[in-house]
This record gives sequence, structure tokens and C-alpha cells, in this order.
Amino acid sequence: MNKTIVELKQSLIDHNQSLLSQFEQQLPIEDLVQQRCQQIDRVLKQVWNDKKLQKENIALVAVGGYGRATLHPQSDIDLLFLVAEAPNKAQFNAISDVLTLMWDIGLEIGHSVRTVEESTELGRGDVTIATSLLEARLICGEAVLFYQLQQAIHQDDFWPEHQFYQAKYQEQKDRHDKNNAFDLEPNLKSCPGGLRDIQNITWVAMRHFKASSTEELVARGFLEPDELSELLECRDYLWQLRFALHMLTGRDENRLLFDYQKDVAEMMGFKNNENQLAVEQMMKRFYCSVRRVMELNELLLQLFYQATLGHASKLPIKRINDDYQRRGSYIDALPHVDLHVPQNIMLMLVTALNYPSIKGIYATTSRRMREGLNALNRPLVDFVECRQLFVAILKHERGIAALSFMHKHGVLSSYLPEWQQIEGQMQFDLFHAYTVDEHTHRLLKNINRFFLAEHEEELSLASKISRHLPKRGLLVLAAIFHDIGKGRGGDHSKLGAVDALAFCKHHNMNDHDGRLVSWLVENHLLMSMIAQRRDISDPDVILDFAEKVRDNNRLNYLYCLTVADIRATNDNLWNGWKDSLLKELYFATQRMLSRGQEQTTDIRARVREHQAKAKKSLIENNFDSAQADEFWQSMPADYFLRHTPEQVVWHTQSIIQHDSEDPLVLVSKKATRGGTEVFVHCLNRPKLFATVMAVLDNKNLTVHDASILTTKSNYAMDTFIILEQNGKTVSGASRIQSIQKALVKSIKASDDKLPNFKKLSRKMRPFQVDTQVSFLPSKRNATTMMELVALDAPGLLAKVGEIFYQCNITLVGAKITTIGERAEDFFRIQTHDGKALDDDQKQLLKETLVSRLNSKS
Repeated sequence: MNKTIVELKQSLIDHNQSLLSQFEQQLPIEDLVQQRCQQIDRVLKQVWNDKKLQKENIALVAVGGYGRATLHPQSDIDLLFLVAEAPNKAQFNAISDVLTLMWDIGLEIGHSVRTVEESTELGRGDVTIATSLLEARLICGEAVLFYQLQQAIHQDDFWPEHQFYQAKYQEQKDRHDKNNAFDLEPNLKSCPGGLRDIQNITWVAMRHFKASSTEELVARGFLEPDELSELLECRDYLWQLRFALHMLTGRDENRLLFDYQKDVAEMMGFKNNENQLAVEQMMKRFYCSVRRVMELNELLLQLFYQATLGHASKLPIKRINDDYQRRGSYIDALPHVDLHVPQNIMLMLVTALNYPSIKGIYATTSRRMREGLNALNRPLVDFVECRQLFVAILKHERGIAALSFMHKHGVLSSYLPEWQQIEGQMQFDLFHAYTVDEHTHRLLKNINRFFLAEHEEELSLASKISRHLPKRGLLVLAAIFHDIGKGRGGDHSKLGAVDALAFCKHHNMNDHDGRLVSWLVENHLLMSMIAQRRDISDPDVILDFAEKVRDNNRLNYLYCLTVADIRATNDNLWNGWKDSLLKELYFATQRMLSRGQEQTTDIRARVREHQAKAKKSLIENNFDSAQADEFWQSMPADYFLRHTPEQVVWHTQSIIQHDSEDPLVLVSKKATRGGTEVFVHCLNRPKLFATVMAVLDNKNLTVHDASILTTKSNYAMDTFIILEQNGKTVSGASRIQSIQKALVKSIKASDDKLPNFKKLSRKMRPFQVDTQVSFLPSKRNATTMMELVALDAPGLLAKVGEIFYQCNITLVGAKITTIGERAEDFFRIQTHDGKALDDDQKQLLKETLVSRLNSKS
């Protein structure tokens, strides 16, 4: 009986609803994807019969993912219409009728119409087509044609297995180069450790063993039963994520974007708890799953390499000692070495350190090591021999290479229970681009770069300092523990400091070293916070920081840890601006420590020093110094404290030579503190800061620092440090001229209304940041220090400037810090009559900022 389009469409809707209900009841995901495939099979067979295609000499074949007999709710349905020869008109019309009907009922169909010869010929030239044919499955129609195809593709000359292996391995490598396993928005299919990596194992097995499933690899001795269970467990979890994503989006979406992560977590039954958000729990399990798949994928492909290439694949073997040998670039434990003995695992890693050519662990040894780790009933750190070997790793100049092996193969989590807690731990924000364990691993690799000659120019100060550290292992240990307290609730720095101190004692390290490591862990964010969120031209700020650091040794360790940490947080975070700030803070603190913390800087002497240097330069440039003296009479002393003599010269010459009534806007062509300086000089006017911020925001520029000054003659002398969105300085004459023109035009305009700002970006929309305002103690009686945390929405600083104006607040200086979706900004402010804010004024400002900026509004 023929079914109408409406009936077929409704049957698919009803089936999808049934699948969703079963998914919410947490029925096995394998059953659900098979049910979806069986439903599509039924529909196709029904249409085939209704259209009477059984009369035609055509085979309807499922290929690709559909050929595997597992189908997700919105996956493409790939069909091959196999014909004996070029289709005649009747066949062509019949095929068109089937496709039209399938599209009408809402199915996404991918199709091809080919003969057996055409299919095999195309397959020979394209490994992707060859792979889809290997998975081909007959749905209905002419079975003889399908069997002819099967015979053709299983001939030895159709992709010989060694060529097939190499092609699939290269395909995987190319895919990995384009994707990151630890992206914040991973692609479930394409990322390393994703579904494609699991399928790759099956594809290679199908070609080598003529196997139809991964399960057959156990019988063939290539896969252990527990490895199969692990692989299927990871596959099922990735399937659950993909299934939920398809149901949620209503399309074949494989990218787990921020937009969907919270809803997918809810659909999968995760709940927020006091330490972790539901989405963080979901993603933690995802990242742990892909890491396990990556390890198994590497192990099995290495074994396939040996099997498919035979004698040609044999790696050169060189004996290291009685227990270990090198196979090519891999370390291999000889058969008599029992890797169920904990210290043997650690000893193997220490042995590998002495051979820089060793880049990995041989597959069979890796398997034995996995078995040994799985058999452990207590952590490796409990064994005294393992502790001694771990200390040896810390002391070794290539120790970080061993730690990388330990991280990759799960040894570090077996050694250190605290490490296991941060494996796969993500933070649902735009700032931390990696899981906590992967971030720490990258931090360790950054520390390693400090000691390599090829990075000396790029990391000059860190390289110089690190090579003079008394014990590099203490820096490495601080790196391991710096974020180890995350995900437990509470202050992760304090939790990690306690763990680090206990670890040092357990490893018989002296008290001085243990206290230093613990202090570094507890204070690992201090230097970054001071440099980016405080006025480091203020001697009091430097003095406070020096009192916390106490000596040059701590300062050196902290500087190296801070640089490595920032560079490992995300790929776009480090720039010349941060580099410059940290160096400035480092050298200022070093000077403070060398002359004694009790001797504070003479501010008047510093002002005189800057003026003298600036005047000397002006005279050398044949400039009338008397004009400069006269101009400087109107300048507050703060101006000379906050600006270098070079900036003073540039500003002074430009202002005196400026013969227009228009505002003077300067944009530096050379970097200032690693950024581009914008200098604005004009008669002070209401909402000037808000106007400048609005222009810079609409020019897609990021502001990192603002120095706001008003002369005694009521002229604004405002300096801003800006960068492009990619963290680079502004360059190009046309770009600079465009910024200058836009600023002059807006400052001259009488309309004080703020412009329309860009909409919130897609990545930002899933995040909410409650606006928080706090006031800090200030040693300067005439100013108030305020910190603002808010969603980094377009136009934020312009809106803050407008609120300051409405609340009769004058901005003196600002340090702008963006942490992913969060703006964490520091402002030095005062009343219009030059006083610090009283409690009522603070409360009014706080209430206004919160009500106007709250991201929930």
C-alpha cells in the first residue's frame, strides 16, 4: 500500500520523538543509532516498492556512515545507485522519483549513480571513496550487482593494504593538523581522539583483516578485550554527545559550540554541583575520552604499521642496556622486564631521558605499561623507589620530556592522585583555551623553551633568568602544582600550595625548597595581576609588590612562572604589551629590592630627572627650551611620573607646534610598552573619555591602558595604549590616519550621544557575567581606586565613561584587562573637585554601574 508524503514525513517525526524519549531514559546509544538506520532502511524499501524499482536492474547501496548501519538523527544518508551500465531513461526517471520523494519528506540525501566499473575506478583514485565502498551495504534491489562490487573492491590490487594504511594515516595526520583535541568548541568527528580516529582503526582493520567490525580485532590478537571495552565506552560517549547535538540543533552539526554546550549537558542529564557546572562535568568526560582514544589509536596504528608493511617496516634495534632497547625512535622494554612493577615504569622513563632521539614508547611496551598502570591498587607516589626516580626526573635537564611522556600515557595521573582530578577539567569561559592538565603541560613546554637556544631571542629575559636559577626543578614543580587545586571549590592557589608543600616533604626536599615551591603556587597570579591591573608607575605599588616577593630569588622564579603561564593559557594572550609590563615590573622591583624596601623613591627627584632628560633631547633637536619650561608650568607632577622622557618630548613638540584649533591627536608609529600610543590634547569637555572609547571600539581596537590628565589651563592630556584585535600594534599610514580623523571628528562634534555598538558576538552570547564593583584602599588621599568586573560587551568602556560623567566622577587612570568574556578593569578616579570619593558617592557609583552594565539586563 502506497504511503503519502505526509504519512512518511509524520512517521519520521514520530520515530525521532521516540528516539529522543529513549535517549532521555538513557537507553544504550548503540541501539538508538541502529534504530534510526533501520527506520531509514524501512522507508527506502517502502519507496522502492511503491515506485516499482524492483523491475529495474538497479541495486540501492548504503555507503559511508549509513553503510555502517548506524545513523544519527540528522546525519546525511549516502546512497549509491549501482547500475549494470549507463542508466536508461526509465532508470533515470525512477531514481529521480526516489530522490525527490526522499527530499520532500525531509531527508538529507547524498547520492551517486555509477556502474561497478565506475565505482571501482573512482575508488582506486580516491581513498575516501575507496573507504566508503569498503563500508557498502545492500539495502534492496539487484543483489548480483552488489556482489560484483564486493568482489572488485576486495581484490588485492584495489588499494593494497600498505598503501591504504599510509593513505589513511596521512589523512588522519592532515585532519589532526587542522583540529585540536582540546579546543573549547571541539568537532566531535574531526578532532584528534574523535569519532574519525575510532573509525580509522576499523577502516585499516577492514582492509588488512577483511574485518567488518572493531570487535573482530580481539579474535585476531590485535586488540585486548579491555582495550575494546575502553574504545567502545569512549565511542558511545561521543555518540551520545553527537546524538544530543543533532536533536538540539535539528541539523547535522558536529561542532560542540558554546551556544549548545549547556543545553547538551542538560539533555544528557548532567547537573550543577557546588564545585563544577554541569557543562564542565560533561566536557571533562569528553576530554578524558578523546585522550584515551588518541592513546589507543596511536598504539593500534603502530601495530598495523608493522603488520601491513611487513619486513619493510621493521625498525632498527639498538640495545641500551640489559633491560631496554631502542626501536627506531621508540623505547622498548625487553620481554623479561615486568612493567607491573611500579619502579620499572619510572625507570624506563628516566632511561629514555639519556637518549634525545627517543620520541615515544613502542606499542607493545605501551600496552604492557597500560596493563601495569591499570593493575595498580595505590598511586606510584606511594613507592619510595618511584619517588626517588621522580626527583631524578625533576633534576634532569630533559626532565620535562619525561613529564610529557607521563602526561600522554597516563603515568602522571597514576603517580599523583591530585593530577587525576584536573585531567580533562575545563573552565566554561573564553579565557582558558585548554583543559587544566593540557594548559599545565603547555606551561611545562614553555619552561623548557627558556633553556633552548632557538628561543633565546624571543624569550630573552626569561631565558637569561632561568639559566641562573639555583634549581630548575623547583620551577617545574611549581608549574605542575600551580593549577592543581582547580575544580575542588575554594581558592585553587591556596589549595595547590598546601598540596605542593606536602609533596615536597613526602619527597624529602629541604624546608627552604618546599616553602619556595608552595609560595610560588600560592602567588602564581600575583605578578600578572600587578602588572596588568595596577599602576606600576606608582612607587607605592612597586613597594607593596616588593614586600610580598621579599628577595630576588623569588622574583626570578615568579617572573619565569608568570611568563610561561600566560603564554600557555591561550594562543592569543601573549603580546608585546604584556611582555613590556612584566619586564617593567620585574626591573622596578629588582631596583627596589637592591636598595632596600625601606627606601622609597623620591617622587620630586624622579620628576626632575624626567624633565632634565626631556629638555636635553629638546635642545639637541634645536627646540626652544624656554617654551618647554613655560608649557610645563601648567602640567601636574603626575604627568612626568607616568610618561617617559621620550613621550614628554614627543608631546611637548607636537603641542607647541600645533597651530590649529582642532584637537591634537597623535598615534605613535613605534611601539610604546609593546602597544600603540594614542595621545589626545584638547580643551577638556564632558564625556571626553567616553567619546574616545566609543571611537576606538568601533575601529575594532582594544584599549589596555589610559592615563587621564587635565592641565591647570583645563586642557586634556590623555594617553591610551591600544592594540589590534590580534594583539599586534597598529601599523600602516592609512590605518593610523583613519584613527586620527575619526577621533578628531568625534571630539569636535557637539553631540555627546554615544553611537550604536556592534552586537554581542556568537561566542559571547552563552556567557553571563554579573557586574561587580569594589573599591580598594588608596595611599593617595585625593584619589579612589575602583575595580570593575563585567561582561566584555562592545562599547563597555564608553558606557563606563558616560556613567562616570553622570555621577560627577573624573577618571585619572585606567588599566584594562580582558579575561575571555570578562573585563576586569582597574580605575583611579576622583570627584570633579579633585577629591577621593566618600562612602555615599561610592555607593551611588556602584549601584549605577551594576544596574546599567549587568549582563542579565
